[in-house]
Amino acid sequence: MIHYHEPVFRPPSEAYSLILQVTLGCAWNKCAFCEMYSSKSFKVRQETEVFKEIDSLRDYSNEVRKVFLADGNALVLSFDRLERILDKLNQTFPRLTRVSAYASAKDLLAKSEDELRVLAEKGLKLLYVGIESGDDELLDCINKGEDSTSTAEALVKARRAGIKISVMIINGLGGELFSQQHALNSAKLVNKIQPEFLSTLVLSYPKGEEFYKSKFKGEFISLNTIGLIAEMKIFIENLELENTVFRSDHASNYLVLRGNLNRDKKGLLEKINNVLDDPENASLRPEWMRGL
Repeated sequence: MIHYHEPVFRPPSEAYSLILQVTLGCAWNKCAFCEMYSSKSFKVRQETEVFKEIDSLRDYSNEVRKVFLADGNALVLSFDRLERILDKLNQTFPRLTRVSAYASAKDLLAKSEDELRVLAEKGLKLLYVGIESGDDELLDCINKGEDSTSTAEALVKARRAGIKISVMIINGLGGELFSQQHALNSAKLVNKIQPEFLSTLVLSYPKGEEFYKSKFKGEFISLNTIGLIAEMKIFIENLELENTVFRSDHASNYLVLRGNLNRDKKGLLEKINNVLDDPENASLRPEWMRGL
């Protein structure tokens, strides 16, 4: 059976997927806001170990429909290794319909479009990418290691290759000083990518706000609840999407928003305006329900 190297993280939509750790930790692991893999050193697991774990699940071969490749950015693996893993999964699980993973722009840029197309044909159907912001100044402040140009190039290439993309923006990431440019430039970047899925969550401070400030390259003044929702308004107002499933219902979000963009854009903005027009009577998620 599988022995997991804790902690293990996966997107909410992978709740019923087989989680297979092909790497441990995150190859970058320098982002100011992220503490997910702070307890781990990055490591590529031995292929023989991974294959042994897959073989141990042969008794459940007809039950596995989806596989999520963990940890932080499995796409850092070479094309050849990823192809072998996908081949092994397809051979072992005949009813497999989707393989997914976290990915970074640099991992995708390191592979050709033809290589990504082969991976897609072998089952790699969905990648989750935390783009966090489309504002280059803010991306530098949080030490993301990417910029909006590289991110757009990488994700558009992956979509051309037949891989669906789910992107995430962090509401409040730059605080008061960066709020407007964060919202505007994030919308511009998302418009370029036209992802199949888009989600937002609110910046949180597992180790405290002062810890985040100590890693943030610049001055940071956190947004209050209404400031966060006002930032979301600017972001959604400037989105021009053809057919993107939008979710802002993470445990961190004060205001739960769901819809399809741009079809439901008007309704989402009305919900936001209702809060901004009458904040004292707004139906927001209470703090005790935002435990992360």
